[in-house]
Amino acid sequence: MNNHSSPSENIFLRRPLGKTEIEVSPVAMGCWPIAGMTSLGVNDADSLATLHAAIDDGVNFFDNAYGYGANGESERLLGRALKDRDASQRQSLVIASKAGMHWEANGERKFDASPQRIVSQCEESLRRMGVDRIDVYYLHAFDPAVPLEVSACAFAKLLEQGKVGCVGVSNLTIAQMETFTTACPISVVQPPFNMLQQQIQGDLIPWCQARDIAVVSYWPLMKGLLAGGIRRGHVFEKNDKRLTYDVFQGSAFERAQLLLDFLDPIATKYGVTVAEVVVNWTFNQPGITACLCGAKRDWQIQQSAAAMELEISQDDLMSLDQKLFELEDLD
Repeated sequence: MNNHSSPSENIFLRRPLGKTEIEVSPVAMGCWPIAGMTSLGVNDADSLATLHAAIDDGVNFFDNAYGYGANGESERLLGRALKDRDASQRQSLVIASKAGMHWEANGERKFDASPQRIVSQCEESLRRMGVDRIDVYYLHAFDPAVPLEVSACAFAKLLEQGKVGCVGVSNLTIAQMETFTTACPISVVQPPFNMLQQQIQGDLIPWCQARDIAVVSYWPLMKGLLAGGIRRGHVFEKNDKRLTYDVFQGSAFERAQLLLDFLDPIATKYGVTVAEVVVNWTFNQPGITACLCGAKRDWQIQQSAAAMELEISQDDLMSLDQKLFELEDLD
């Protein structure tokens, strides 16, 4: 028996995942932060509370990977959270994971998309999460040592066996995706996309729309920058990995601050956080099915989930788009 409340009934908000019969909430929880590899202050108790908060607030889509954690910490935590829910709650959830990346004993990240590795990682992910099927199974990234069509055949076999519900790809070019589809159909694509990084609107999104392929984007809050808490003068801890990203440096960081300055009064007008405005804008962009919101604390995913209830006026959306256009032209 568990003491968790029933999930929020936001079923009317759910969207079809491409051509599949799977329906997902427009906000998905990205499980990378709870792996604890790049996020500071991660612990099991808070991570489990975050997973349960997501479910209780209407998030039904969870994005994981074999390589989220040196020893599958993220998948194992999700498995523990699933055990705490009753059967009907578990059946309403959509679980995604990825194959093709793992960590060596020396801490080195290794890309291996060989068929043997893909199959073995799928089997291990199923065990870790305690599920019979992974609803959405992605190729994590291109492995130059293995032809894409060879990797794709392994995914097609898992699909045929019913171990995965549909297949997706992450971090591939359009040309690479076209190669992949010669051996296995793609239902979902996972690229980066946010207010500051909209490049996929010019090519990837039209390509997916023409083929009825879902786009599940990551970095909607750009590692917390667009959540509104990192402002001018923010002092990062010296081991904060975000400092390795260009968007946290120089003119790019100032451009983000100008955007946050503009977003502040919009958030105030609707009585919400800046993060809610940003997430809502993101999943309502043409061609975006859902966006992955990473979280390691319950309040973080609760903010993102609350964006599903927000309605922004067309006037405010138009002014926001105009501001984004102006910022794009800054040197």
